[in-house]
Amino acid sequence: MDRTTLRRSLLGTGVFLLAAAAAGPTIPPTRIPEPQTAFAPFEYVCRRAAGPIKVDGRLDEPSWADADWTEVFGDIEGPAKPAPRFRTRAQMLWDDQYLYIGAYLEEPHIWATLTARDSIIFQDNDFEVFIDPDGDTHTYYELEMNALNTVWDLLLVKPYRDGGPAVHSWDIQGLKTGVRIMGTLNDPSDRDKAWTAEIALPFAVLRECIPGKPDRPAPGDQWRVNFSRVEYQVTAESGAYVKSKDAGTGQPLPEDNWTWTPQGVVNIHYPEMWGYVQFSAKVPGGGQDKFDRKAEEKVKWALRRIYYAERALYSERSAFGADLAALGFKGDQSLRIKGWSYPPAVRTTASLFEAAYSAKNGESWHIRQDGLVWKEVPPKAAAK
Repeated sequence: MDRTTLRRSLLGTGVFLLAAAAAGPTIPPTRIPEPQTAFAPFEYVCRRAAGPIKVDGRLDEPSWADADWTEVFGDIEGPAKPAPRFRTRAQMLWDDQYLYIGAYLEEPHIWATLTARDSIIFQDNDFEVFIDPDGDTHTYYELEMNALNTVWDLLLVKPYRDGGPAVHSWDIQGLKTGVRIMGTLNDPSDRDKAWTAEIALPFAVLRECIPGKPDRPAPGDQWRVNFSRVEYQVTAESGAYVKSKDAGTGQPLPEDNWTWTPQGVVNIHYPEMWGYVQFSAKVPGGGQDKFDRKAEEKVKWALRRIYYAERALYSERSAFGADLAALGFKGDQSLRIKGWSYPPAVRTTASLFEAAYSAKNGESWHIRQDGLVWKEVPPKAAAK
């Protein structure tokens, strides 16, 4: 089934509604926790590398020296939680072939154990990358790596909350990664400083989840991206690091999750909460473009709030709400978006829903029960 078929609108398509209703539930019946932090994703302007990048983990090329850093990572749930114990930041660059990512992870006790590719890397301390090129929250990429430079790459057809699945056999062909250890690896007898990660992600692979599959981004394009760091508390036993245990249960203490942009929930697989990365034609040291947040993002977030409410109602009553009042939004003016129809159209069946905002030019934005968000353009407008 191609992406056009997957995105086919329910609105005004009675035959499809009836067929879909007969097919039964298409989503897990569990409640979707709503993020408990403000919707305020960070923004980053990714400039072009001024010269070749050798992916060795050292981040010592002139382009890296002048590239902007992200905000310092915070707790995954947001600023209301305690600040991370150690400092983490990331940088980005790009050229015609690759998206480059560099990361600095402060760490007094550098350790790693997993050496086989596609191991469950977050069982070690790690650095993680998540990329949704078209921002529809489906078909996105995940890459994890530890201080041994062991990687785990996978493709998510859609978030786990929406039924997944993850494609573990998927590999980023042509991927380049490097790690630099500022200290000693797996040696509790001393105190380390940090480790750095360097990644080159080929656009030839990242284009797989981009409608139209352009060879590379164009200046001004925006992708949704987030970074995560998993960090365990450790102690030394018999000259080796071991995860610290809960004195009561004897089980390892839960890991910390630190991210660039907060998720508002202990779950990185909320792509709608990830940061915005805008590609620029400028090079580090050669000026900076201003980030231009697209007006449509307000519409997409309003639709996402309707999705949370619909999924909450479905988990309680096994039915979707047919209007804003049924969803608890009666009189809520925050869902009124300037330039877009209000109230948004909502259509439901026994197991499906779709909500949509429309503009005067005929364009519309939609969301459905499994969280997919998409834009529809009238044929006349698309032909221009």
